[in-house]
Amino acid sequence: MEEELVKKPLIVKQEPDNIIIGKDHGGTDSTSSGGAGATFKPSDSRATVILIISTFVAACSTFTGGCIAVYSSLAESGIIADLGLTVAEYSVFGSIFTIGALIGALVSGRTTDAIGRRCMFWIVGIFYIMGWLAIIFAKGVWLLDFGRLSLGFGFGLTCYVGPVYLAEITPKNLRGGFMSIAQSMTSYGASLTLIIGSFISWRTLAIIGSIPGLLLLLGVFLIPESPRWLAKIGKEREFEAALQRLRGQNADISQEASDIIDYTENLQKNSDDKILNLFQRKYVHLLIVGIGLMIVQALGGLYGFMFYMSEIFDSAGISSTVGFIVVAILRIPAIFLGAALIDKFGRRTLLMASAIGECLGCFLTGLSYLLQDHNWWKEVSPILALIGVLVYLASYSFGMEGIPWIIISEIFPINVKGSAGTLCNLVSWICSWIVSYTFNFLFKWSSAGTFFIYASICGLGVVFIAKLVPETKGRTLEEIHASLTQILQ
Repeated sequence: MEEELVKKPLIVKQEPDNIIIGKDHGGTDSTSSGGAGATFKPSDSRATVILIISTFVAACSTFTGGCIAVYSSLAESGIIADLGLTVAEYSVFGSIFTIGALIGALVSGRTTDAIGRRCMFWIVGIFYIMGWLAIIFAKGVWLLDFGRLSLGFGFGLTCYVGPVYLAEITPKNLRGGFMSIAQSMTSYGASLTLIIGSFISWRTLAIIGSIPGLLLLLGVFLIPESPRWLAKIGKEREFEAALQRLRGQNADISQEASDIIDYTENLQKNSDDKILNLFQRKYVHLLIVGIGLMIVQALGGLYGFMFYMSEIFDSAGISSTVGFIVVAILRIPAIFLGAALIDKFGRRTLLMASAIGECLGCFLTGLSYLLQDHNWWKEVSPILALIGVLVYLASYSFGMEGIPWIIISEIFPINVKGSAGTLCNLVSWICSWIVSYTFNFLFKWSSAGTFFIYASICGLGVVFIAKLVPETKGRTLEEIHASLTQILQ
């Protein structure tokens, strides 16, 4: 019976009004009617100016990540020609980004919990600016690699702090849309960089890439700290002030503030944020969901497409410049679609649709290479390759890009969020490194087989999402945590 209770919330939707978890500090019921507990209610659901600015700041950090991801593909010929790098040296430059992100992922969760979300944005911005400056002024391979490593480290931190901060500051009815917009900025950054980078030099592109990092550093002056983090460390006065700024000066935050304080205190009594606490029975399913989503997202072949897009287009007989521009233009409406639909249809539905689209895109790309290898339908195979890449990246953009991070930032309680975020972030970047490292070897072994492998992983991802991933739309973080960990009071 206990095992059934733990599993049930992962696959069955619960309405917010049915979740009652909080009591007041005196041990009596906090509802005025004397009921069994306090039903969560939003204090205010408006999109305030400070909430929009905070989302913009988080979006700057993810936007830069998109610029970084495609930079090596665009700058390859220019850097090799100007600095005289060998192919092996440039391969190190391209892949060292992932090493930096791995290091950033390793320290992201615990460090963010120790110093706060706002301070971590400062550190992210500093590493971004330092990385771009190193590339701009590079005269040889060492400064170039240092810049790329610094950018990777910053993005590894961003992958944790960005979604966690937004999940903790946004009302439940706006959380999905705001987080989806911010997370999709990675695609916007990549798309804009692909378009601009097709016409300018690699140093000029690096200068433009540094602009969002500067905006991030300036924007941190304007945003509040996460109220839930302030509640966790016991700063109740600062917590209430931050929550009031986010909800508006005229908003009644008393109920929401009470719910957050009560729930946070309850969690603090139960356990500390230690990595071993994640393996308690009540967190096992959450851990499976979080790690599973990271594996599906990363092993589905994204970095094979992103890092080696020009190679894919060239081998399929398509102009790289044309391919880059078409990909960039198509991803933009896909991003808008995902942001518009996430709070209407939910996270699970969009994730499944995204994974199905990725599977189809990989299959079409693999099929184009299969036709090319056998000299069948020579006129069709380049078009099929382009369609496959477009279907894959459009599908990734409207769902798989941001929603796994949104779900991870929502499902883990704040007392284990740091350790859980570190672990999931680390798994994501290890899998991304595996894809980026093995892509060339797999591509030489079998160009068609490479994409059929990715298609199979995406297909398994559809099954995983359908069976295990919970729906979190329309619920406060406290409601989600209570239902998923079964710590009803």
